[in-house]
Amino acid sequence: MTGRFPAHIARIAILPALLLAGISGCSGPPPAEHPLSEDALKAVSDDAGAPSDVVARQIDDLFSKPALGETRSLLVYHNGAIVAERYGEGYDENTRLISWSMAKTITAVMIGMLVSDGRLRLDESVPEPRWNRPGDPRAEITLRQLLQMRAGLRHTEAGDPPYESAEVRMLFMDGRDDMADWATSQPLEAEPGAKFEYSSNTTVILADIAARVLTDSSDPDIRRTAVDTYLRTRLFGPIGMDSMVPEYDANGTLIGGSLMHATARDWGKFGEFLRNGGSVRGAQLIPRKWIDFMTTPSPRSPHYGGQTWLNRPTGDDQHPLFPNRAPDNMFAAIGHMGQYVLVSPSQGLTIVRLGHSTSEERPPMLQELADIMELYPER
Repeated sequence: MTGRFPAHIARIAILPALLLAGISGCSGPPPAEHPLSEDALKAVSDDAGAPSDVVARQIDDLFSKPALGETRSLLVYHNGAIVAERYGEGYDENTRLISWSMAKTITAVMIGMLVSDGRLRLDESVPEPRWNRPGDPRAEITLRQLLQMRAGLRHTEAGDPPYESAEVRMLFMDGRDDMADWATSQPLEAEPGAKFEYSSNTTVILADIAARVLTDSSDPDIRRTAVDTYLRTRLFGPIGMDSMVPEYDANGTLIGGSLMHATARDWGKFGEFLRNGGSVRGAQLIPRKWIDFMTTPSPRSPHYGGQTWLNRPTGDDQHPLFPNRAPDNMFAAIGHMGQYVLVSPSQGLTIVRLGHSTSEERPPMLQELADIMELYPER
């Protein structure tokens, strides 16, 4: 034998050294984090329930990373107190911001109060005159099915092109003056209760049912006043949501699936009301079992309850929340373009994020919210 390795063995022998050199060349100190502004640090309480500087940096990411869209307000409640609050340029604690579909969860609470009052029943046909004609299969639709988005009506939330969707037609086109009339006129496409289909039209039907229960009048002003008074007397007033401005269509029907406006603080108060099982300062505004119903998976969707999104795994890659990064009992009111009220009872946590994020920006933005939530242990 000569003292030399065959060429192929020599090549194998030097690979580990090359790899080690490459790794050493790539390693080094991580890139320095940008210094936090005074505003970013002031936005977080000294008693934040987690390291204040860490909370401040996580919140700063939501305001500074361009790939996440525009965060207009961010608010964190922990154990009943606001521990972080920050606003984008041009916004402050007095700015009312649009709910989009977060309004659905408020509508569900209003319906629950009417059920608690004995004026509606969860598993009976709803008081919709158009459906209660002899032979109409829609008469089988129950309040429970409407709340859980499984009524079976032909309501396509997102269409291609967009103006063909039931939501757009109802809100902005041929249905806009009498939204409930348009929504209830749609035929069945599935047996009531058989499948989940998210639908803003369905929530407008719920809002119309509330108006029918609260007044016999068809006068738009009387309908509007009846619902508005009920909401302010029974819900907004006791919670302290003084900034809330709901919108109504020309027929006096609450646009209960899409259009309510309130400050971030008032959205936070609503989240805290839900976190506390429907009570405010010891007063039970709605039976706790109704909040339990809203946050229990429906028979047709593990991640949706009663007009409320749930942090339960579905088996799909896409999820509106983050079941791998937060407790199962976390739930949320979610609105178009990235409006969130995230509620985690076992962490004593409510987080409000309001702003404008595209469909591409929302997934990474949501993971930034998960980063904040992960700072808080379960109790």
